[in-house]
Amino acid sequence: MKYSRILGTGSYLPKKVVTNEELSKTVETTDEWIVSRTGIRARHVANEEETSSYMGYHAGLRALEAAGLNANDIDMIIVATTTPDKGLPNTACLLQDRLGITGIPAFDITVACAGFVYALSVADQYIRTGMIKTILVVGVDALTAVTNWEDRSTCVLFGDGAGAVVLQAAENPGILSTHLHADGRQKDSLYIPSWLPGQCKKDEVPYISMDGRAVFRFAVKALEEVVEEALAANQMSQSAIDWLIPHQANLRIITALAEKLKLSLDKVVVTVDRHANTSAASVPMALDEAVRDGRIQRGHTLLLDAIGGGFVWGAALIVY
Repeated sequence: MKYSRILGTGSYLPKKVVTNEELSKTVETTDEWIVSRTGIRARHVANEEETSSYMGYHAGLRALEAAGLNANDIDMIIVATTTPDKGLPNTACLLQDRLGITGIPAFDITVACAGFVYALSVADQYIRTGMIKTILVVGVDALTAVTNWEDRSTCVLFGDGAGAVVLQAAENPGILSTHLHADGRQKDSLYIPSWLPGQCKKDEVPYISMDGRAVFRFAVKALEEVVEEALAANQMSQSAIDWLIPHQANLRIITALAEKLKLSLDKVVVTVDRHANTSAASVPMALDEAVRDGRIQRGHTLLLDAIGGGFVWGAALIVY
């Protein structure tokens, strides 16, 4: 039986950092208010050059370097993003061009904050069936470009960045299972109006709109259930998890999930305080950070989970 294993990880954060104190000079808020409700203290904000394909390219290069491979070793590119550089071509094609390779399939997945888990699941299926050997999977978003900086209920929450992994076919277990779900009935709880000409209503602008309470309530329950689903599918107990790597949306959601799973926070990778919510990039960036600082070691069992607008959510159980 073939498995897909993570050979290397990489990430990229924009150069500009905006702290809560800086935000408080332009919108009615305070560092104390933001931290108490979200756990966020700062976020990275992309400039005009740092598009999704640009950030994904640099994260991808670092993942390839960590894997000991080069761009010509890639057989497929999958990019999870809600903020493409252009309406078309897709971001994966733009990333492919930056890497200087042609011919291999390259496509995007638009699943908001759950994008990386979804992309990982798709990549895993291609490898398990034997169709593809090596895949570059990228999660990247520039949500600050679609953030209303005058709306304190949303502008404090989001940041930009990219994370990437190189997956390759292996005989030994890597990705054990992935579990994906969606509920389109929740479409109005978290959304961005269309930015296509003529599609926006007169009173709409292409900024993130969110019902924070609805998102919180749904997220904690959905994430708890999908984590339990992943463990049950592999006949594992919670004690088997070495590291929980959750979507970095809000420290209160992360803490609530850890409590429900009876996991100590010292087994949870947390970056939301420094990165804010980077959507599809949050899970792979957190993974890369914990791999590079030595917390995550080969043989560790990882549980990744994420939820995003739609709602869409999922989990992946992995032996690193």
